[in-house]
Amino acid sequence: MGNSVFTPVHIARVEWDQAQDALKGLRHRVFVEEQQVPEALEWDGLDNTCWHFIATDQSGSAIGTSRLVPTGQIGRMAVLSHHRRQGIGAQLLSAAISLARELNFDQVFLHAQTHAIEFYQQAGFATTGKEFDEAGIAHILMQKNLKSIKS
Repeated sequence: MGNSVFTPVHIARVEWDQAQDALKGLRHRVFVEEQQVPEALEWDGLDNTCWHFIATDQSGSAIGTSRLVPTGQIGRMAVLSHHRRQGIGAQLLSAAISLARELNFDQVFLHAQTHAIEFYQQAGFATTGKEFDEAGIAHILMQKNLKSIKS
């Protein structure tokens, strides 16, 4: 196990109009500052139509976010750098997938940064198509079928 410290985390679904300051702050730090995504591309005008999730630590500080778009796209997955590799992204992804199932979506999809392909594959996503550029970062379309044959 080593001596890695896992921060207990709480994942909650939040309304954009009530949580946008925290969500915008997280996304600005991760995408605009860290990954150099142009501000105009980050704010796509869809947020008020999406379902949003936030991860908070024990003190209530926002440390991660994700969103589910009505089209079935999961996106804006962001975890602050010093909280990564602790399963927080996986919990945020799982929350979005669970909601998509509740809403009876047939599938979900996302534009994965290519360095994160394995992360999404572990959650059952499969790559589709060729690599493409989004905001100057290499991405690939990934999909996950939510309609199981067993059900």
